[in-house]
Formats: sequence, structure tokens, C-alpha cells
Amino acid sequence: MTAKTIPKAGNNTSAYRDKNKPDQVRSSNIVAAKAVANAIRTSLGPRGMDKMIQSGNGDVTITNDGATILKQMSVVHPTAKMLVELSKAQDIEAGDGTTTVVIIAGALLDAAEKLLDKGIYPTVISDAFQRAAVEAEKILIDMATPVDMDNVEVLTKIASTSLNSKVHETMN
Repeated sequence: MTAKTIPKAGNNTSAYRDKNKPDQVRSSNIVAAKAVANAIRTSLGPRGMDKMIQSGNGDVTITNDGATILKQMSVVHPTAKMLVELSKAQDIEAGDGTTTVVIIAGALLDAAEKLLDKGIYPTVISDAFQRAAVEAEKILIDMATPVDMDNVEVLTKIASTSLNSKVHETMN
């Protein structure tokens, strides 16, 4: 009987590795993020449509506030959960823009997906997004309109735009 040599753990360099797995994971993440963004897209803006959400215990919430909608959704995918957390962070930081931040993230991932399909490396896409963010910030600063803090009429319009999305009704 001949003795067989068994390789020690960790020395197996011929282990099977699915070369497509990273692409599949990336694609799954993008699909999940786009699904979350699409779920709240129509609630965007001061004229956004309301969503009616029924909880497991029968309570009904009617709102067009992105943070409220996402809070009520039961998401399990890790990337979808990250977008819910992104929306929460936006709500804490600015008190508004919870829908916008998720829709922008979904749109950026949609664009990234198209670039990945063309064979562009993820690091190149990430670097380009970083440069675009710097340029976008410059443009937004140039577009900004100073607000006179003593002009009650203008301040009321600004506040009402934000507050319109905060009003929601809960019915039993």
C-alpha cells in the first residue's frame, strides 16, 4: 500500500474560485439599490405622489417623505439597507432631501452599471465620480442664490417646500 501526501490546510493553491462571483455580487448590489430608488422615485419633490403603506399590524401611513417610506419598508438586502441608512443620515444632517439622496445614488449606480458593461474598471468609474462630485459642487455654489434672512416671505416659501413632505397621516 502506498502512502498519500495530504496537503496542509492553506497550502491548496488550486482551490476552485468562481471568477464571475465578484461581478454577480456587484450586479446584485446595483439591482437592489435601483429597486429601492425606484420604489420612492415618484414621491420626489413638492408635488410628489403620496405612498400608502400598511404595516403588519394593519396601521396605514400615507406620506411622500422618503425617510418615512424607507423606514416602513422591510428591506433585507445589505445594499438596500445601506440606502435606507443613507436616507436616515440625510434626514439627521439636513432634515430634507431623503428621497433625492437615494434617487441620486440609484442613478449613479445605474450609470456605473452601464460603464461596467462596457468593460470600464470599477476604480476608473469611482475616480470619475469623485472628480464629477467636485465639479458639481463648484457648479452648485455658482448657482446658489443668497437668501435674505429678514425676508419672511422667501423664508416661508423655503420652509413650506421642505415641510410639505413631512406632513403625513396615520390611520388605524
